[in-house]
This record gives sequence, C-alpha cells and structure tokens, in this order.
Amino acid sequence: MALLVINSMDEKKAAIPVATLTVDPGHPMAAFADRIETPPKAGDLVEGTIIALVRGRLYVDLPPFGSGIIYGREYLNAADVLRKANPGDTITAKVVDPSGKDGYIELSLKEARQAAIWSEAEQAIASQAIYNLEVEEANKGGLILSWQGIKGFLPASQLNKDHYPRVPEGDKEKIFGELMKLTGKTLAVRIITADPKEAKLIFSERVGEEEAEKANLVDKYQVGDVVDGEVTGAVDFGVFVKVEQGLEGLVHISELDWGLVEDPRVLFKVGDAVRVKVIEIKDGKISLSIKALKENPWKTAAEKYKKGMEISGVIIKYNKHGALASIEEGVAGLVHMSEFASPAELRETLELGKSYPFAIKLFEPKDQRMTLAYTGPKKAAKK
Repeated sequence: MALLVINSMDEKKAAIPVATLTVDPGHPMAAFADRIETPPKAGDLVEGTIIALVRGRLYVDLPPFGSGIIYGREYLNAADVLRKANPGDTITAKVVDPSGKDGYIELSLKEARQAAIWSEAEQAIASQAIYNLEVEEANKGGLILSWQGIKGFLPASQLNKDHYPRVPEGDKEKIFGELMKLTGKTLAVRIITADPKEAKLIFSERVGEEEAEKANLVDKYQVGDVVDGEVTGAVDFGVFVKVEQGLEGLVHISELDWGLVEDPRVLFKVGDAVRVKVIEIKDGKISLSIKALKENPWKTAAEKYKKGMEISGVIIKYNKHGALASIEEGVAGLVHMSEFASPAELRETLELGKSYPFAIKLFEPKDQRMTLAYTGPKKAAKK
C-alpha cells in the first residue's frame, strides 16, 4: 500500500476522507452519513487544497472551517514531500491544534502518514491479509520484522510447526540459537495485534494452522445463533468479539446500534461482555450483530408517525445533503439542503443539539427512510 499524502490535480487519486463516519453502503442510513461536516478536532485527518508555500510555511484551504498551516518542526519533518507540492494540489494531514497560530488550524503530514498506516494495520487484521516479510533480528522471545516502516514482533509461540524451536528442557540459549537461524529468511505472516498508542505490532506465522483450527470452531455455529462474548478490540469500522477461545467475529459499525455510531470506541471497551447474534458465516469468518438483538425502533415508529405529521426533532449531524434530525432514539430524518439558501443559512438556523419543529415529507419505515421539512423561522447567515 503506497500512502498518498499529496495528490496532484492531474491524478485524481483517492485520499483519506475528512472526519468520515463509516457506514456500510448497504445500510439504510448510508445516504445521510457519507460525509459528516463537523469542525475538526485534534487527531482528525482532514483534506484540503494547498493555497500557498511561503518561507517554510504551507497554507491549506479547509472549507468550511477556514485555513490550515504546516510550519516549524512539522514543515521540516515533511520537507522531502513538500518540495514536490504545488498550489492547487490536494493534501491530507492530521490536525495538531484546531485553534492554532493566528487562527489557523495547525496540521501535520508526518502524523497523518502514521495514522493511515495504523488504520491499514487494523484493516489487515480484519481481512487477515498475509505478508511476506524478512526476519531482521532475533531475540530470546522471538523475531523482529518490519512492515510499512514499523518494527513488529513475532513471538516464538506464533511460529509454525516447521520453524518452532524444539529444544530439550526449553534451554533459552539454545532457543535463541535456533531463532537466529531464521534471520534473513522470508516468512509468510499476518498481523494479529496493532496498538498505535504503544506502537506495538504483533505478527503470527501460524496462518494455515490457525485457519484449520478456526474452521473447526466456526462449523459449530449457525446463522441466527445468539451467544455471549467479550470485546477484544474496537476500531473505526466496528468491534471484535471473542465468542470462544480461538474464535473472534466482527460486529461491523452498522450492526452496533440502530442509531448512527460515529466511533465504536465510545460505546465499547476491551473486556466488555456483550451478547451477539450470528448474522453471516462465510469463508471461515463469522459476522456478528448487537443491534439485531434490540427492537427495531422503525417498527414502532411506523405505528406513531405518518407523512404530513408535525413533529419535533433534535439536530444531531450535518452532512453534504443537509442536516440529520433525531425524532427518537434510532429514528432520524434528513432536512435537505435545498430548503435553505446556503449551507451557512442551514447551520445558522438549525444548530447542533437543539430541537426544532418539522413536518414529515417522506416516511418509509420499512426502508428506514424519512425526510423532513423545517417549519420554523429561518435565520439569515452571518456575514
């Protein structure tokens, strides 16, 4: 994976999205949540257009939030990349300080690259991607390998049967000698742990063995089974749940709750006990759902609401289509941008967290779709 940090205008390459809310494309609320336009905070990845490079400073246009700046140490850290940058190029960076120098949003290219690499590592764990990596070093506990410039550890216990050091009485010096013989060899491994906070990357070579063991475990389950499990990891796209020793399943972000979920880490922590439902078994992998065990709020909503009814709703999100208003827990409708003269007028009129009157324009509870018309007074956007 070649990380793209600066994209030429001639090469319309994909870049990391701004404060993206991850929602499965097939999810009924995907149309409302494909891009959330909330002010960036420290740690967010943002995308903008280079305005100018002046005396060791790079300025970036970040509509509608203002301008960003890369300067000082952050500029020096990315100097090799920035030499190739030109006004008009698209750039992806990480927010260091949303209220930085002279009102600019302070940005970092180096940290954006690191964040993207760790995000890819999480994706690699979910997809169980296999990499052929060379053993760089050995110690008494295992081997050192590098992936995307990050050094990782392959414990001796995660070596396959052919490479596992079988030493009488577990002599540590002899184990170290056997591990040293693997230095310079290329091993087929996959990532099993990725912790950006501790910069910890753990590999396993037991790919074929673990897959066979896992297949036997998966065969015990059927779609529809309800089981108790333990959260073993929370990432951008969902949470991993251990249903028994040696078998984990993914609860995709779209299956966590009936309401929109921005960050699974807010709802679930490692070690949490959860009850899940098996919703798919495919290619030796098990997919789980937490929301499937909760009552679908759209079913009861179908009995309470009708097209043309006047209701109140709380603004919970802005997106490129308009604003999302929550009618009740798990039931939300879109207030379309076309009702307002500009995005600024919409935000000025409908503030996040506040309740407003609406009329239901479209109501299709089976498809979990609702559009709303704002019926209150409008405010002119401040100039």
